[in-house]
Amino acid sequence: MPISVKTFGTLPDGREAKLYILEGPKGLTLEATDYGCRVHRLWVADKLGTPGDVVLGHRTLPEYFGANFQGAAVGRYANRIGNALFHLEGKAYPLAKNDGENSLHGGPGGFHQVLWQAKAQDGEEPQITFSAESPEGEEGFPGRLSVTVAYTLTKDGALRMEYSGTADKPTPFNPTNHSFFNLSGNPQAKIFDTTLQIHAGQVTEVTDDLIPTGTLLPVQGGPLDFTSPKPLGQDMFADDHLIQVCGGFDHNFCVDGEGFRKLAEAFEPESGRVMEVWSDMPGVQLYTFNKAPEPLTGKDGKAMEPHTAFCLETQFYPDSPNQPGFPFAFLTPGKAFATKTEYRFSIR
Repeated sequence: MPISVKTFGTLPDGREAKLYILEGPKGLTLEATDYGCRVHRLWVADKLGTPGDVVLGHRTLPEYFGANFQGAAVGRYANRIGNALFHLEGKAYPLAKNDGENSLHGGPGGFHQVLWQAKAQDGEEPQITFSAESPEGEEGFPGRLSVTVAYTLTKDGALRMEYSGTADKPTPFNPTNHSFFNLSGNPQAKIFDTTLQIHAGQVTEVTDDLIPTGTLLPVQGGPLDFTSPKPLGQDMFADDHLIQVCGGFDHNFCVDGEGFRKLAEAFEPESGRVMEVWSDMPGVQLYTFNKAPEPLTGKDGKAMEPHTAFCLETQFYPDSPNQPGFPFAFLTPGKAFATKTEYRFSIR
């Protein structure tokens, strides 16, 4: 199907950011911008056939500037690296700090701040491919990293995200997408009634600043037990220390199994929308938009409110470069890394 392009705005240095609109099968429509390789809108039909935008975001380009990860591809390393430091081949690499003493989502100048190169391809499964170069030493990371991210609307109603990277020196690489989903299509609606199932029997134990200790904790019978579907609101404010610290969920789940498999499924009963998450990554971070920093304004022109969205970020576990027991490998020269995630939509 045809892909349309329009201007989204201008960066402070005068470069122009674009919006790319892909119309796919089954009423699925994606609007993505090259600024941050970002999902700006995602229209999905509800049980009545009415399309609705199921991701949070902003009306204008400048609202995405700064420490705003909404809809963006994040990296070089998604999630946190403790003390903004890791060691590789006997050398210490201090990183830019943007989460207290830690590095979060690649640092303040990570992928979410980059104007990516874009190439669109129409057809039965329209696709937009973004590419970028991260130079040696950016945010403290070693090596020059070449990255591509492809978003495809598949004929069976999924948004497929494919990431690949190559580097000229060993370096950490852990890309993901940070879309904030609200399957009701109403950005002001709380997500308490959205049911969620995650195929994970364990989570990473973390300190209060969300850095793993290296221990994996069982979820069975506790507030983090999503092995059977349950409403997000059921345990979002449970009498659990970390849930109370976070004001909701902000946890890495260690997904059962290996290879490309189903990680999670969310269902919003009023709209009937179902979203399945499939990936080959070992973990998924559940975040329930526990705090809406002022002054964030949504695409509806209203102030964003906490607990109006959830994120399911497929990833390596947080702080894996410092945790030898976690499933992770550094990206090395001559060996590309590739990973795939699909958000599959249907109605019930």
